[in-house]
Amino acid sequence: MGKRLKQQRRGKGSNVYSKLPNTFDVNVKYNSNREVKITGEVTDFFNSTGHTSPIMSVMYDNDFSKGTLLAPEGIKIGDKIHINEKVYSLGSVMKLSEIPEGIPIYNVEYRPGDGGKIIRAAGTSGYISAHIGNTVTIQLPSKQSMVLSGECRAQLGVVSAGGFLEQPLVKAGKNHYIKHALNRTWPTNRGVKMSPVDHPFGGKQHHKGKSSMTSRNAPPGRKVGHIAARRIGRKKSG
Repeated sequence: MGKRLKQQRRGKGSNVYSKLPNTFDVNVKYNSNREVKITGEVTDFFNSTGHTSPIMSVMYDNDFSKGTLLAPEGIKIGDKIHINEKVYSLGSVMKLSEIPEGIPIYNVEYRPGDGGKIIRAAGTSGYISAHIGNTVTIQLPSKQSMVLSGECRAQLGVVSAGGFLEQPLVKAGKNHYIKHALNRTWPTNRGVKMSPVDHPFGGKQHHKGKSSMTSRNAPPGRKVGHIAARRIGRKKSG
């Protein structure tokens, strides 16, 4: 009997595959109430382990409560942000139906009221390409388009810290701690590079040596590759 696959070991939930405490505890979603107009002032910036961009602390003037939001490029302490108001300023939260085409946006809601789900990585931004009825078409950083409701909200600007990947890592140890802090498995080895005892596709062949199609009822130690695929291989052109 061979060793357990990596996905089997990860599913067990040992400390190797567990996130560090307080990694994703900072909430950068905005208020779910989409009708109340709020004005806030940026009071501080800080880094969060679970986020690639700096986080800004905001003091709201309606009840003097504090909140946290993703910081856009170019904002500074003392700047005002407006939520649910038609004010075009950095970091403000507006409905997609009120944002003109060509203005960069980030932290976009996938459904109205969820607080922001899309375009949150450092240095990323999207653009509105069309308004059609009550729907809005946005262009994602991947150049793909997505149609959302005009009631969904977004922040104005570009997510800050866009150049954090330009500095070289120099050594593998630094990348190890970065990935571990974000609860990501690294390094990731291919199955064909492993031994037969570690993976069904292993064994010094540098190729699978067998079909990658796997039955839905295969045992856990063999359930790798294309599981219950309708078809595999290249599609014929024309």
